[in-house]
Amino acid sequence: MRTSRIILPILIGLGVVGYLFYQQFDLEEWNAIQWTRHTLIWVGISLTMLVIRHLAYAMRLYILSEKDFSYKKCIELIFIWEFSSAVSPTSVGGSAVALFVLSQEKLSAGRTASLVLYTVVLDSAFFIFTLPIMLAIIGPMMIRPGAENLADLSGWGITFMIAYVLMAIYAFFIFWGLFISPSSTRKLLSVGARWRILKRFRKTIFTMGRDMVVASNHMRAKPLKWHIGAFVSTSIAWSFRFLLLSCLFIAFTDVGRDLFTQTALYGRLESMFVIIAFSPTPGGAGFVETLFNDFLDDFVAGNMTSALLIATLWRGFTYYAYLLAGVVVIPNWIRGVIARRKMQKEEDAKRVSIVEAV
Repeated sequence: MRTSRIILPILIGLGVVGYLFYQQFDLEEWNAIQWTRHTLIWVGISLTMLVIRHLAYAMRLYILSEKDFSYKKCIELIFIWEFSSAVSPTSVGGSAVALFVLSQEKLSAGRTASLVLYTVVLDSAFFIFTLPIMLAIIGPMMIRPGAENLADLSGWGITFMIAYVLMAIYAFFIFWGLFISPSSTRKLLSVGARWRILKRFRKTIFTMGRDMVVASNHMRAKPLKWHIGAFVSTSIAWSFRFLLLSCLFIAFTDVGRDLFTQTALYGRLESMFVIIAFSPTPGGAGFVETLFNDFLDDFVAGNMTSALLIATLWRGFTYYAYLLAGVVVIPNWIRGVIARRKMQKEEDAKRVSIVEAV
């Protein structure tokens, strides 16, 4: 909770945005943007998409926690989860912090591990399953503008393919550890932990292997309905994340509203997020803004000022808003954790005094 962890991603993001505005801002293009009723309505719809996305993530946590958390509590915890993602490198995400946060609640260590590891599988599964379907419908232009076949891909297109394969590998590894053979996965991790290059991570790797065994026993006992509910809520959350951005494109550009164009835009956004998932900066700050312009230039028809405005609003809604919300929500959550611990100590002290009296 150090202030530097909040300030750093803000400075990186705003610094890149400022540089891009300096390089690409065009006053004539800016004056051509009309803040009409149409624009305001679609910006409002995009904000609605943001709310639905947050509620869908909260529903997933509500399902995975088996209703041990109230839905209101899940909404609060998702704010903290999103905040932790915003101040952590995207390649790490908020999972490590989520483990800590949920361990402060009433879930056991095993259930906490299973919940967090399973969210990684669910998030990855959404991309792994939907992207091939989108590719079959739209073609390689889903990945890069003008690509007619996979051989035409270069630059970011190749980066996407590598990122997709890496995502599939680590998702399958966690899935194997959770549902197929947790014991063999634990042994494999133990062997890897003995490598000299991984010496500093040895304790973490051993802990991960142990947690996978505990999590597996819990997960494999769950009914199919439970898994479907978790995946559906995950799919809704991710879909509305991309639809939010589509609404901003409709608000500020002349992008077509026909089904094929919107599907192509949606597919491009999914492809972009696969690359963002491996960003080394906190919350993808700076990296996302740079990638946005190059990845979606054909949808803004060369109007880079509109593209910068869309990127800035989008990051403001989905990134900076969670940084600010975390500053408000987390102190209240910490006070609640301290109060519960104090109450638990008092109850334990009462039980000890009763036992001693008997």
